[in-house]
Amino acid sequence: MKCYLVTGGAGFIGANFVKYILKYAPEIQLIVLDALTYAGNLGTIASDISDNSRCVFVKGDICDKELVNKLFEEYPIDCVVNFAAESHVDRSIENPQLFLQTNILGTQNLLDGARHHWVTGKAENGYPLWKSNVRFHQVSTDEVYGSLGTGGYFTELTPLDPRSPYSASKTSADLIVKAYADTYKMPVSITRCSNNYGPYHFPEKLIPLIIKNILEGKQLPVYGDGSNVRDWLYVDDHCKAIYTVIEKGREGEVYNVGGHNERTNLEIVKTIIHTIYQILSREQHYRAMLKKQTILADGSIDISWINEGLITFVKDRLGHDQRYAIDPTKITNELGWTPQTMFDEGIIKTVRWYLDNQAWVEEVTSGDYQKYYEKMYGDR
Repeated sequence: MKCYLVTGGAGFIGANFVKYILKYAPEIQLIVLDALTYAGNLGTIASDISDNSRCVFVKGDICDKELVNKLFEEYPIDCVVNFAAESHVDRSIENPQLFLQTNILGTQNLLDGARHHWVTGKAENGYPLWKSNVRFHQVSTDEVYGSLGTGGYFTELTPLDPRSPYSASKTSADLIVKAYADTYKMPVSITRCSNNYGPYHFPEKLIPLIIKNILEGKQLPVYGDGSNVRDWLYVDDHCKAIYTVIEKGREGEVYNVGGHNERTNLEIVKTIIHTIYQILSREQHYRAMLKKQTILADGSIDISWINEGLITFVKDRLGHDQRYAIDPTKITNELGWTPQTMFDEGIIKTVRWYLDNQAWVEEVTSGDYQKYYEKMYGDR
């Protein structure tokens, strides 16, 4: 049985990856390491830990050298899948240093832990000899490439040109991973994905934030004029891509993972408004969860206010990249991966998941989230 150390496994993409592996890869044991900061919620994977002997949870920081070494000593780890990262651009603008510490130094600490436990000796040419079938996989982002104009796509050969403290820290982490591959011949791989969406997404991100605000009868904040374009990737498709690269991808390679779903932020918001309105029109039992309720003459709850009038444009983010778009030709041609979930299907699945899992939303948004929300959007 293989053993994956999954860092950041209680966060959005990491938790979905844990669930994906437990469902589709029965030959793999998981050690999940997460510091449980604001975006890491143990409740997301609680059932996976309690119901499955293949999944062990450890609370801790990837910057903790002693803990990382202890995990390698206690478990037969042969793959590190590094999701752990401070990941919100707005937060990186507020506190850049935190992103440098976690995303760069934390990644380097994991690399060193793996190196010290996976090297079995030294070859005649002086390079380390590595255990067979080990892999360090870095989960990265298309934001390392910077911003696109109205045309073209990011490929694996696009120059790195990060524009925010977050994307700069992720770029640095990628380069550290590549440096370990070149310097020590460490078996590594990197995936760079477009914007993910789907279940268990923390509600500071665009799609879950808009869903949450509609249900609470709040205004829907949109940066600038809403023309910024993102390529959207359903999270299950991303998890499959990562697993495919780890198991079949070439060592030392970067693979772009995109969804072929470009939308402006304003289009995304309008689509969510329309989707929620349509679902609540057909399935009236969902209306009971609306915080804003007016009872109509027929006894039903009014939803006529769920319309584009809820949109409010707020001051644009500093250094807001105009467009991201991924070309996933390499992973398709080499490994046969293609996204299976088109946006029109995925957004309905996502909205329904949030409608059916309001207890999870309330749990993760308790505490400091409301203070953060007011700070980011309250005065704009």
